Amino acid sequence: MAEAVRLSPSCNNNQPWNIIAVQGKDRLDALKECLPKGNSWALRSPLILAVCSQPADDCELSDRRDYHLFDCGLAIGEMLLCATGMGIIAHPIAGYDPQAAKEVLDIPSGHILITLVICGRPGKDDSMLSEKQLSHEKERPLRRPMEENFFEDFWRNPLER
Repeated sequence: MAEAVRLSPSCNNNQPWNIIAVQGKDRLDALKECLPKGNSWALRSPLILAVCSQPADDCELSDRRDYHLFDCGLAIGEMLLCATGMGIIAHPIAGYDPQAAKEVLDIPSGHILITLVICGRPGKDDSMLSEKQLSHEKERPLRRPMEENFFEDFWRNPLER
């Protein structure tokens, strides 16, 4: 999985990602304290990857395009595909206390903790899942119709169709 991230493309090959693999019991338990109740399913994970970066580590383009966020997202996308092929569940989340997590992991103040990726093997015990989470396990959540996100030749407001 680390190799999939390492080989991911990035602006000018800057490779702006910094990933902390958290698996030591004390640090992992402390990081899990940063999760809200809605992500309690992640408490059984034996590994959490913390993905962080800073704008200065990558291309800073015009129009507020700090490319480090895109490059990190692309790299994690590559890693998710790799994990799935290995039979590992890797689930990025935004639901955590970022400041507390940064303190637990000693992440420098100039860096953004972009996501935590909860990693583990599929299990049979779904007692930690909410009704909504259970339904998503059985059937893919509804997706927007294609025409709401994809346009030909120019921007179209989906609400004005």
